[in-house]
Amino acid sequence: MSQAITFSAYGAPDVLQLSAVATPEPGPGQVRIRVRAASVNPLDMKIRSGLMAGKVPAHFPVIPGLDAAGVVDAVGEGAEAAVGDEVLGATAGGSYGEYALLDRAVAKPAALSWEVAASLVTVGRTASRVLGELGVRAGQTLLVHGAAGSVGVIAVQLAVARGITVVGTVGAHDVDRLTALGATAVRYGDGWTERVRAAAPQGVDHVLDASGAGVLADFVALTGDSAHVITIADMSAAQHGVRFSAGAAGQIGDSLPELVRRAAEGTLTVPVWRTYPLADAAQAHTDLEARHNRGKAVLLP
Repeated sequence: MSQAITFSAYGAPDVLQLSAVATPEPGPGQVRIRVRAASVNPLDMKIRSGLMAGKVPAHFPVIPGLDAAGVVDAVGEGAEAAVGDEVLGATAGGSYGEYALLDRAVAKPAALSWEVAASLVTVGRTASRVLGELGVRAGQTLLVHGAAGSVGVIAVQLAVARGITVVGTVGAHDVDRLTALGATAVRYGDGWTERVRAAAPQGVDHVLDASGAGVLADFVALTGDSAHVITIADMSAAQHGVRFSAGAAGQIGDSLPELVRRAAEGTLTVPVWRTYPLADAAQAHTDLEARHNRGKAVLLP
């Protein structure tokens, strides 16, 4: 037996409880890790609250969490990693626990902290995937709405590195941080569309909505084509003819090793805001839902 955070009913953060659970055993191709860090993602909170019940039905009790980094302590038949390896990846069966299973483990470089390693998986994969789905190319202009968020800040960096002109919407306290990443920062609030047009007189070719602020119609007007807008956060996408991007759960894709390499080299920044003991998972959810964070929240079992 081991300890993990579980919930047995949808609800507020206080449904999350530290519980005794059976220690998972790796299947073919899987590895089991002793978790050193597990990131908290917005999807975790949507699943816990029941908001995603129609798409991701729960089979209670649930161990939440998508991503983890840790040390391999058991391997299934055909697994590519070995006991003692330091790895990261998307988990099968949840990450908020002392142990977790990875279907495909990616090696963690020594230069990468446990917190950053766990934080990179879903947000990095999402940013990379969505840029590919948009088809945005060097020389074009991309608007990232919610550019200071965990996905937005990575998308900005990847796009700038590809020669894309990036305009990002942020709160006033994040203007300098976004500017330092090579983007043009535009403040939220009344008149934001006019500020975007002034910042991009050449026009906006594509929009990545990472905030879900209910302004998809404005993005369509900015680009002139709903096909040039993707959201990862606004459930009303279909009403506006906009694509909602949600990758298949558990699929890391080929982008993760490259993202890991860049983060280890220091050419990709993954902001980590705060760490919490595993038992304080409910507080982590509460803080993120209150939008107190400026970066990733990470659990340390």
